[in-house]
Amino acid sequence: MRALICGLLVAFGLPLPAAAADNTSAALIFYDAGSNQSLDPAEPQSTSGLAQLPLIAIYDSLIGHDDLGNLIPRLATEWHSDASMTEFTMTLRAGVTFHDGTTFDAAAVVANIARSKALGLKAGTSVVDAVRDIVSVDAIDARTVRLRLRTPSGQMPYLLAAQGGMMIAPASLTDAAFGTSLKPVGAGPYKVRVFEAAQKTVTDRFDGYWGGTEGRPASMEHHFVPDSSARLNALRSGQINLALIDPRQIKDAKAAGLTVKIVAKNSMWDIYPNTTRAPMNNLKVRQAFMHALDRSAIADALGFGAATATVQLYSAASPLYDPELEKIYPYDPGKAKALLTEAGYPNGVDVSWLLLNTSEYQLLGQAIQAVVGEVGIRLKFDVVSVSQYTLFHAPPHRGDIFMGRWGGRGDPLQTFQEVGGAGGSVNAGGAVVPEIDALVKEGRLLDPSNPRRTEILHRLSRVMTEQVSQMIVMTRANVYAFRPGCIQNLTPYLPTGSDRINDVRVGAGCK
Repeated sequence: MRALICGLLVAFGLPLPAAAADNTSAALIFYDAGSNQSLDPAEPQSTSGLAQLPLIAIYDSLIGHDDLGNLIPRLATEWHSDASMTEFTMTLRAGVTFHDGTTFDAAAVVANIARSKALGLKAGTSVVDAVRDIVSVDAIDARTVRLRLRTPSGQMPYLLAAQGGMMIAPASLTDAAFGTSLKPVGAGPYKVRVFEAAQKTVTDRFDGYWGGTEGRPASMEHHFVPDSSARLNALRSGQINLALIDPRQIKDAKAAGLTVKIVAKNSMWDIYPNTTRAPMNNLKVRQAFMHALDRSAIADALGFGAATATVQLYSAASPLYDPELEKIYPYDPGKAKALLTEAGYPNGVDVSWLLLNTSEYQLLGQAIQAVVGEVGIRLKFDVVSVSQYTLFHAPPHRGDIFMGRWGGRGDPLQTFQEVGGAGGSVNAGGAVVPEIDALVKEGRLLDPSNPRRTEILHRLSRVMTEQVSQMIVMTRANVYAFRPGCIQNLTPYLPTGSDRINDVRVGAGCK
């Protein structure tokens, strides 16, 4: 109930109530496995869900998401499209200031959108997508902004709830400012004190934050520590008060008397097939792969209690989750073999896998190789460095399949487009059936409040599962450890791969 009330208060710009056990003079020190190359929302690396944690603490966005991904007011309190869906108008929140003391108003929105458009393809995809169809942006008055679009679109609220809607103080938007040269001044709950690229971001509570400061710790530090043992040891020694740990460390963390919190996400271990080339262009081969995957055994063995076997892109915590889809591809080696025979591969089939060279990827890859090998699907690894992941979906396309950790998008329609639509960022081929592209096209023209849009999202989930446009193995949760009672309000945040650590409170008596 407290979480619901707090969400409503934030949505309407009212201060959060302080919990009885909040230590507001503490520093929240978090050791993470992800880092930021810069604090510029437009920098390409910032598109990653893992880079969102500091950004959503520093910058407030025009429109926001609640924990389940529903759109909520942030710096814009109201918005609407005209009948043609080519004009999008926002009413801005009054009384908001940036960290440098300047006023947030319509002129600031115009300056931010103009900067994003001027960056062009230099910017990350989230920003490019947000401004691609904006022809002009006008300040009607100090609190009203109107966007004119090149083509009809109902996606603007979602696009402006991501990096493209993060507002930067106009004084930082100089012509040359980009990436690490941008001075990171926003209107969020924390302001930057120190930033060291790919190392740490240290922020202080912004006492002028429009959403209130009650209950928030005095500062928040986000540190990049790639060694999972170092993260856990720092927590055990009292050097920090929150750590992201690997699932395999859950047992050790609990044995040390720490609290472990498994936070479900719309994040999956997903295998992407290149359906433009044999053998993955054959639906029966893809279906055989699905039936050959013993997801439950893999999740139990390699998830360490933090993973759940699944075939769909949304976790059970999401409104888009459909329990009926889990019944489509049960583990059935006999059926898998029969499907391979029907596909023309009675003696089995060779499949090349572009596999990333990390221990996590290789361990999971070897487990899947062993399981599907039992039915005659012979996986041949083509091991490359993490930076070479684009070899799969960029011509000439290397590998029949590729596995990645999908972290989702704030707009579910964008998720389905990226994974299974023509031109999708992780899709090496076109849509496996024309219906996918047709549904995405229809959905783009609908306002988010239109019930038909929800119907389209559910239909996309079913079609893509039935047609095996991706081969999902299991969920991937964020696993946190902390001393008992020292961390509060760490709620699951489904729209991105990162959680909203900036809403976390430190318990009384904890440092």
